[in-house]
Amino acid sequence: MKDMLSKQAVSLKPSGIRKFFDLVSEMDDAISLGVGEPDFDTPWHIRDEGIYSLEKGRTFYTSNAGLKELKEEICKYTERKQGVKYDPAHEVLVTVGGSEAIDIGMRAVLNPGDEVLIPQPSFVSYEPCAIMAGGVPVIIELKAENEFRLTAKELEDAITDKTKLLVLPFPNNPTGAIMERKDLEEIAAVIRKHDILVMSDEIYAELTYKEKHVSITEIEGMQERTILINGFSKAFAMTGWRLGYACGPRPILEQMLKLHQFAIMCAPTTSQYAAVEALKNGDDDVAEMRTAYNQRRRYLMNAFREMKLECFEPFGAFYIFPCIKEFGMSSEEFAERLLAEEKVAVVPGTAFGDCGEGFLRISYAYSLDNLKLAIGKMEAFIERVRQHEKKLECS
Repeated sequence: MKDMLSKQAVSLKPSGIRKFFDLVSEMDDAISLGVGEPDFDTPWHIRDEGIYSLEKGRTFYTSNAGLKELKEEICKYTERKQGVKYDPAHEVLVTVGGSEAIDIGMRAVLNPGDEVLIPQPSFVSYEPCAIMAGGVPVIIELKAENEFRLTAKELEDAITDKTKLLVLPFPNNPTGAIMERKDLEEIAAVIRKHDILVMSDEIYAELTYKEKHVSITEIEGMQERTILINGFSKAFAMTGWRLGYACGPRPILEQMLKLHQFAIMCAPTTSQYAAVEALKNGDDDVAEMRTAYNQRRRYLMNAFREMKLECFEPFGAFYIFPCIKEFGMSSEEFAERLLAEEKVAVVPGTAFGDCGEGFLRISYAYSLDNLKLAIGKMEAFIERVRQHEKKLECS
């Protein structure tokens, strides 16, 4: 049977996130800080709109590209939030989550051998999607001393005559890093100079804590060369509704639409009606959730300071990326021991690229009570490890 399988598919590594999620599911009383799943319910008025759409019998296919009303609301949203205008008829595609948009976006623009620049640590899907689209992933290792931001020099050094696409994963999963306007302006100059495309994954755009998110599409000359990816899972706590979207230049979106037509047909109709309500009337809900996430973020930063655990301050998404290099363990070993000894699940940094070694991803999309309980257990584990190291030094 092995000879019957796609060599490309077989060569892909399974998700490191799912491994720990599966382990937790088999343990009693384990506390998981590993999955990027908001602990909030989808706001009631959004759920109610989904329910109403079912009661009205709206169980039909929508147009392949999505409900006209939803595409119009997406365009109003991008103009309201970023001052960027899109044509709802030709420059917007509603997808099954942001993940589908990433997949078909790469397949729409990549030819065999085209290089895709992927800053890491970053979301687990970029590299396999590039490979399955025939592209060649080129990893740019982001550095803690730069707050895990992508610098213009790092970008310039990675570009070759085969470079086709840059993935821009900010606000970042797993580090929580952001790019400010000055950072993006420096990056944009390099992109324009070398005439490459950008896939900007902005699924966490609503979840920034230092200042308002800036999209690279706002920078001069960038909207016309950028595939903007966003969705409803994180900001509106709509993970299970499976709804995302892509905005971008018409020639690219036309090809993405073809792939979407053949593979998917259309995104879930009920979810689309609910999303219209989210965009029209959900700003207050997002603000309330963002305030709660920020409170949790500040609690974790203070807890790590008290533990004397090195950690740069994240200003986006709902993840924190502490450094555990002092303990002389790999990220995977640390995570496995923490789970076995204290029943607390975190994700090894290596799940997001080899340069994540020596770090852990901890999600604060969980209640403050759960975070306090988990941090207490983590503190006890770290104290035991440090005490053991002291004994070894003295012996």
